[in-house]
Amino acid sequence: MNKKIHSRLRRLAAFTALEILVVLAIIGMLIAVGVTQLDKIFSDSQENVAALFVNESIKTPLMNYRIHMGSYPSTEDGLEALVRAPSNRGDRWRGPYLQGGRLPLDPWGNPYQYRYPGTRNQDGYDVWSLGPDGADNDNVIGNW
Repeated sequence: MNKKIHSRLRRLAAFTALEILVVLAIIGMLIAVGVTQLDKIFSDSQENVAALFVNESIKTPLMNYRIHMGSYPSTEDGLEALVRAPSNRGDRWRGPYLQGGRLPLDPWGNPYQYRYPGTRNQDGYDVWSLGPDGADNDNVIGNW
């Protein structure tokens, strides 16, 4: 009788193959849902990084340039003026104004765009990323 009880308890305590397969199927579905959402999560964070750069991170280097040079870099000089002295005004330049001495790329590997005087910010400058598609369309991320 002792052996019967022990055998019965052991069967009740163990998982059947069907139960294990059901659990594995549920875990597989959760992983599949998570993987399909990763693209959206990373895409949103890349857009946030670009927006942070054009709205905040570039302000200080451009303001320091303006203090030393008297105005923001021209559209022709572009953001490159923050890392290399413009050929026509190098005597007052105190840069590089960006850490590392090179221009950062946007999260999609494209250069940030710059215009001064701005067309969107008429009292200042326009800085924007072309966004994930790399085209100058409605998907740009700008400081306006």
